[in-house]
Amino acid sequence: MSHDTASLQSAEERSRARRAVVAASLGNALEWYDIVLFGFMAGTIAAVFYPGDTLAGQLMTWATFAITFVVRPLGAVLIGGYADRHGRKAALSLTIGLMTLGVFIIVVTPGAQVIGGWAALILAIARIIQGISAGGEFGSATAFLTENAAHGKAYYASWQVATQGISMFLAAGISWLLTALMPVEMLHDWGWRIAFAIGLLIGPVGWYVRTRMTDTPEFEASTPDPHPVRTLIRRYGGRLVASFLIIAMATISVYLITYLPQFAVKNLGLPAWSAFPGAVVAGVITFLGSPFVGRLADRVGPTTVMIPAAVVGILAGWPIFLLLAANPSVAMLTVCEILVGVLMCFYFAPMPALLSEIFPVQVRSSGMTIAYSFGVAIFGGFAPFILTWLVGLTGLLTVPGFYYAAMCVLSLVGVLVARRVYRQP
Repeated sequence: MSHDTASLQSAEERSRARRAVVAASLGNALEWYDIVLFGFMAGTIAAVFYPGDTLAGQLMTWATFAITFVVRPLGAVLIGGYADRHGRKAALSLTIGLMTLGVFIIVVTPGAQVIGGWAALILAIARIIQGISAGGEFGSATAFLTENAAHGKAYYASWQVATQGISMFLAAGISWLLTALMPVEMLHDWGWRIAFAIGLLIGPVGWYVRTRMTDTPEFEASTPDPHPVRTLIRRYGGRLVASFLIIAMATISVYLITYLPQFAVKNLGLPAWSAFPGAVVAGVITFLGSPFVGRLADRVGPTTVMIPAAVVGILAGWPIFLLLAANPSVAMLTVCEILVGVLMCFYFAPMPALLSEIFPVQVRSSGMTIAYSFGVAIFGGFAPFILTWLVGLTGLLTVPGFYYAAMCVLSLVGVLVARRVYRQP
């Protein structure tokens, strides 16, 4: 092969990988913007759909938040298997269509004061639709990214995480603006819908871009397994369990930051906007830092980056919240969120590439979507509900720190298994 031909192929490979980043990132941005936004607007959603400033209303709001995660495994099985049989492109077009539908339903649904209990039921249906979509998004999008990249797989896969960072930045920033600029009555009446309506702008663009992409070279060169989920469970069960544990620290980092706005108001006595500055900075750190951490992971291996991050998370979780409980201020809360954001960046950015390499191409999407969906549901989606209940039960403001450290321990075990047993670098 001549040097010119090799250079041309290299340029074509880079162009394909960059297009894959755009196609995957648009849908990922919509998914994570909506999910994180729901958490940031939890206080307003509780007032609109579960009126009455009570612990029961808070718990019902977080239970509705968690519905998405309960049905994620179903979406993972259905859409992950679909992606392994019919291709990553087809699955990604389906997920963004479902997510857009869910967001639209939330935007137009009247509150409890207008239609009573039907409001909460319709909201739950919208969250179920989004949960099925989200269940298939991560694995399909990650496979799409890594299989389109001949080199630098960790770098390209890290854009999954960078997209989550920009989604957190946008969701926190918009929530902050609306909360600061609007009277409470106006925010509860119609202002909150503006934040969700912004997400609708992403859907049609993402669907258009995804439908115009070709499928990945690795998938097209493989022979699809007619029963990928069955093969995954029978032959790669150990890899599935390890991946499930690996996800714990990544997901608790996101949902701990999502939980903190309500925690700041209800438990620290801080103003409603107090948690948003730190979340904005954490989102920026994740967005800007993830590609650099991905480059590092390509040089030294994902586990070499993730293990120190997990160890620091174990050691820092409780002290962070001990300081916050002793000094309940906006500044201390912001520092807490920034520290969690930095750890999230170093741990989460290499994770998609690691998970992609653990599974062979025939079951890759199924393996990642199922592990991720169960991991996010158990370790992340229910975290705000569990933390709200535990803090209310014990009165201890350091509970979130203990929970965070425990999730880091589980992830450290999973990463060590991937490194030692499954020979991941």
